[in-house]
Amino acid sequence: MKKRALSIDALRGFAIIAMILSGQIVLTHLPAWMAHAQVPPNSSFDPSIYGITWVDLVFPFFLFTMGASFPFSLGNKLANGENKWKLCGQSFLRAAQLVFFALFFQHMKTSVISSPVTIASCLISISGFALMFFMFADNIVPESTKITYKSIKISPIKLLAFALMYNLSYQGKNSSSFDIYFSDIIIIVLANMAFFASVIYIFTFKKPYQRLLVLPFIMAIFLSSTNAGWVKDLYDYTPIPWAYKFYYLKYLFIVILGSLAGEYINQWINSDTDDDSNDVKKQPYLLAFSSLALIISNVYLLFTRQLELNFVSTVALLLVIHFVIKNDETSFGILWKKLFSVGAYCLLLGLFLEAFQGGIRKDDSTYSYYFVTSGLAFFGIIFFSVLCDYFKYIKATKILVMTGQNPMLAYATTSLFTTPVLTLLSVTDYFDIFNQNAFTGLMRGILFTLLAISVTMFFSKIKCFWRT
Repeated sequence: MKKRALSIDALRGFAIIAMILSGQIVLTHLPAWMAHAQVPPNSSFDPSIYGITWVDLVFPFFLFTMGASFPFSLGNKLANGENKWKLCGQSFLRAAQLVFFALFFQHMKTSVISSPVTIASCLISISGFALMFFMFADNIVPESTKITYKSIKISPIKLLAFALMYNLSYQGKNSSSFDIYFSDIIIIVLANMAFFASVIYIFTFKKPYQRLLVLPFIMAIFLSSTNAGWVKDLYDYTPIPWAYKFYYLKYLFIVILGSLAGEYINQWINSDTDDDSNDVKKQPYLLAFSSLALIISNVYLLFTRQLELNFVSTVALLLVIHFVIKNDETSFGILWKKLFSVGAYCLLLGLFLEAFQGGIRKDDSTYSYYFVTSGLAFFGIIFFSVLCDYFKYIKATKILVMTGQNPMLAYATTSLFTTPVLTLLSVTDYFDIFNQNAFTGLMRGILFTLLAISVTMFFSKIKCFWRT
């Protein structure tokens, strides 16, 4: 029986759920560790603050899973002999789809269309949400009516969506008309990764070391861009500044490392070794616990700036994991050893780089941030590999897996569906209750997150997935 790996979906699901939660909680009365480290509650952006919080793990974990999916979305096609240039073209079209998603999603928010929010703006947002099904769902309309990778066509639905964006009058943003520079920055970054990271993977297929050799050049360009010269010109050049900046390519450090995790999992899936999970052992429990403890301790101790203690505890936990898996020669053991080796290397490298650039920080992001978060993502994959794939706790992780299988829909649901619907039902009139204290502020975030998850799981159950 072919093995199934749900760990990538589970980690992606955790990332998207945490992303929704972090964006919906009321921070007024909450502690600083509930927000981005550099943007404490009731404060403006402060780059002099160093450290990370759980919120700062959300985006890199999502990027990591994007890279981890390459061996499945691209690697299997390459293994079957598909033309590399054709796949590059497909990756470009996927990036273009994401750019359109970023523009349309941002322009369809109720608070952007009108201020204060009106019934009309809610109905427009919901209509935009419905249109996105016809643009991105993979089983709504025939392939011949969508932009496909076989023939470049402009979908009538996309023309309708663009006409809607272009002709709306916006009262909730600086410009009252459509603005091509007004887009969701997270999706724009993902679009850049969808193209550049994919191309790198395509031309380094089965050559992971060559793939890693790209990273020092990316680092060199960033370091040299502070001085005048051709490297700075390369860094500054952008033919389409609304969709591409070299600055976005800093996240290649995370995506490319994530592709290694995906390759290890793909190798495990295709290995001839039988499924070992029937012989349940106690060691994997310790492995999962230690991996989770490693993530939590690093976030807490880096945030509180207990750097020496963090390094010592990290080494101790790594040693525990090493001894837990060192004699495990099962297919799971081999997988976990590979993930552990690269994850431990990245994490320790990131901790040794911690003092560089003042300290670990998401904004403006540091090299320590890239490697620490990537290292922790490896241990996140190990944690979910134990739970989802080894012990097969399917029901317990179902929410994460099903949400992780439909991340685009989950990302758009709160802004374009649940919030407008609650506004139309006058439920939002009572939202001031959430501003009273930390508990109610957190409850608001949990409520909106559960609503978004429920909608996402419904469409996942009926096999309706948004794809690019």
